[in-house]
Amino acid sequence: MVVDDSAIIRGIITRWIEAETDMVVVASCRTGLDAVNQIERINPDAVILDIEMPDMDGITALPLLLAKKRDLVVIMASTLTLRNAEISLKALSLGASDYIPKPESNHLGGADTFRHELVQKIRHLTARLVRRRVPSPPLAPAASLQPAAVAAPLHHAPTKFSLRPFNNVRPKALLIGSSTGGPQALTTLAAELAPIVDRVPVLITQHMPPTFTTILAQHVGRVSARPTYEGTNGQVVRQGNIYIAPGGLHMRVGRQGGNVAISLDDGPQINFCRPAVDPLFMSAIDVWKGDLLAVILTGMGSDGMRGGRDIVTAGGNVIAQDEATSVVWGMPGAAAQAGICSAVLPLNQIGQKIQKILSGDFS
Repeated sequence: MVVDDSAIIRGIITRWIEAETDMVVVASCRTGLDAVNQIERINPDAVILDIEMPDMDGITALPLLLAKKRDLVVIMASTLTLRNAEISLKALSLGASDYIPKPESNHLGGADTFRHELVQKIRHLTARLVRRRVPSPPLAPAASLQPAAVAAPLHHAPTKFSLRPFNNVRPKALLIGSSTGGPQALTTLAAELAPIVDRVPVLITQHMPPTFTTILAQHVGRVSARPTYEGTNGQVVRQGNIYIAPGGLHMRVGRQGGNVAISLDDGPQINFCRPAVDPLFMSAIDVWKGDLLAVILTGMGSDGMRGGRDIVTAGGNVIAQDEATSVVWGMPGAAAQAGICSAVLPLNQIGQKIQKILSGDFS
């Protein structure tokens, strides 16, 4: 279902989606109210929901849509303004699955990037929904039932991976990479960052457009109660602070005199992203060698895997978020399946694990 008050945008999105062999648009609505009234009858898997619309805007419609269809995938679509970025991040806290910046109806610059991101997000987010719908296998005959220690059947086989032992290295910096689902995960983790930031600087790359990272930095700073910045060129990296890569720019670190400083560039996309996680991870090795801990959170694709592998080779450690708590287990899954992780944990256990590592406890 596509919900937007612009007939041009609705038409463009519909054409793009229906060009994919595995997708179809089942409804096109002009307002949030139209979508709420039709959601139960149409029963879509996903909704592309505009923010600013007459009669009922997207943020008002969102909880009403989710109340009628709890497992609905909702992707918020908005133009790049600070107000819309704030609303989009609020929508994530209300249950939206993801967000995407859309091109203006009278200016379709960047439309190819928007199309690619939109299609990939729909595909990955609804794939998780489809897995949940796969029926469980039939119960075994009573004679073959095992003791109660046997777990209930899973909807799909858990992904296999092996863990490597921790390198006994106390990190001098914490690096975090995330994408789809990342803003929610970062906000959750931020509540446990204060004692971590007090010991080492924290540098974060979240796949996000400009203006959105401005609001994200404000949210992380508010929750962590520690100074949080969008990185700027030449900014000195200091213990006690959190730095977030600004939207549209790769963020790296390097030596500058006697200090560690941030550098930004708008070079080509890496892993289809800018900012990308790998440039941050790889540049940190030049500064801190293997004295690093990298955390890869929920997200599409495999960004962070190569940089994480280099960190492990240099003597550092990598932790990934587990599949059950990830919105999309692409980035952390790629790291886990590459065998570079020393721990794969639920989101609510990652902060505590980082604190233990900083204290020299690698158990």
